[in-house]
Amino acid sequence: MSGSTGYIRTIEDMERLYYGAGTGQNAWTYSGTDLLKADSPLMSSTSGTYQALFGRKVWSQLNQEFNAFSILPKKPWEKSGWRVTTAKPDFTKGGGVGENATLPETSKPTFEHVSTKPKTVAHTFDLSETAMFLADKDDGLGDARAVMKMEMAKHHTEHINKMLLEDVETGAGNNFESLDRITSSSFVEQGAAFVSGAADHNIYNLTRAVGTADNWYDAQVDAGAAAANRPLTLNILDGMFKQVWEAGGQPKVILTGYDTLETIQQLLQPQQRFVEMKRVVPGVNGVKGVPGIQGGFMVATYNGVPIIPSKDVKKDGSSRMYFLDTDYSWFTTAKPTLYHESGIETGDPFGINRLGQMGMFHTMGELICAFFKASGKIRDLS
Repeated sequence: MSGSTGYIRTIEDMERLYYGAGTGQNAWTYSGTDLLKADSPLMSSTSGTYQALFGRKVWSQLNQEFNAFSILPKKPWEKSGWRVTTAKPDFTKGGGVGENATLPETSKPTFEHVSTKPKTVAHTFDLSETAMFLADKDDGLGDARAVMKMEMAKHHTEHINKMLLEDVETGAGNNFESLDRITSSSFVEQGAAFVSGAADHNIYNLTRAVGTADNWYDAQVDAGAAAANRPLTLNILDGMFKQVWEAGGQPKVILTGYDTLETIQQLLQPQQRFVEMKRVVPGVNGVKGVPGIQGGFMVATYNGVPIIPSKDVKKDGSSRMYFLDTDYSWFTTAKPTLYHESGIETGDPFGINRLGQMGMFHTMGELICAFFKASGKIRDLS
């Protein structure tokens, strides 16, 4: 945004812009050129067509419940492309130089430009004038509009979580990218010939090569031979940590299913080792530890890393495990969840061209990864 009055620098600035923060110094609005302080959120000039309250409730639900979305830090959308280092300078050129010797050959790292665009996920619903009239009669729903808003809010939240956990074999298309594709290796998975198509692993503007080892865009993957499921062992767990550490990553959170979490607990108990517990809280900045004895959730940890269970994690035999370094993976937000409504109840039946009411939740952004090798996954568990 131009001008010197204010900018969207953080996700909190974006929340104040779209949702407001009540009266006082923390409320902002957008004038068309500047982010300005104001007493109300950005709203349509047509009364009732944009309601900040319901969008904010869904955004809060996305960020404060444990799911794939909540463990990811949120950042405002700043640009559609970024550069990554794909190769280090040549170590054979340069180093110790003899007295009065000629200068070594030049060397420099190589870079790749990665780009993507924000995507919009939208869910709509409608009610007829007759249905709304009869809702509080004939043993109906009561306030049908309120019921539908709450149900569709939960559906919007769940659907976004499912998108982020979609199998690598399912192309993203217009949906958000998935953690399974980010934590993918074309060499390990395509090389074993158990992925349906060569394009399954492609992400952003990148084409991942088949059968070529150690590409810069490959994450750390521990897969069963030819997709054969095998039992989870401590060697597999510790091996993934080692792979990520050696690549320069540091897992901040492990995402898996409830079944695999139970397996980890059973695996450690016979060895008189127990899963440590840690109090953490999800939010717009991802999963963070909670100082002292403040609120939050008690979760299991391994190597000090919180293990977050989700019912939507992809299962082979058991749920996969994602080791995420959230310093390099985040959700870039173009617009947080917004709610729009129009129709006869808000004085604009001509807008939807019928005697009824229509509502819509939508969220705009994309899952971003700036360093693929810093994260990994374990798949094909029995």
